[in-house]
Amino acid sequence: MEKMNISLSAINDVKEFVNKMTKYDFDIDLVSGRYAIDAKSIMGIFSLDLSKPIELHAHTDDASAFKEDISKFIVE
Repeated sequence: MEKMNISLSAINDVKEFVNKMTKYDFDIDLVSGRYAIDAKSIMGIFSLDLSKPIELHAHTDDASAFKEDISKFIVE
């Protein structure tokens, strides 16, 4: 499993992010505080606090192409 922090600061960022997530067949979760939601759910993402970075958990062994695809959302 790969873990990274992402930032989704605008509505268009959320739409683009969800479109990218639906291309992958492995499970991807977003964790914010005690909440964990499916990263492929636009309604779930909007239920999170988007004012701060969100932890992403990608359930895959090879996330190099995935990381490159979402690099604009990744924060350190």
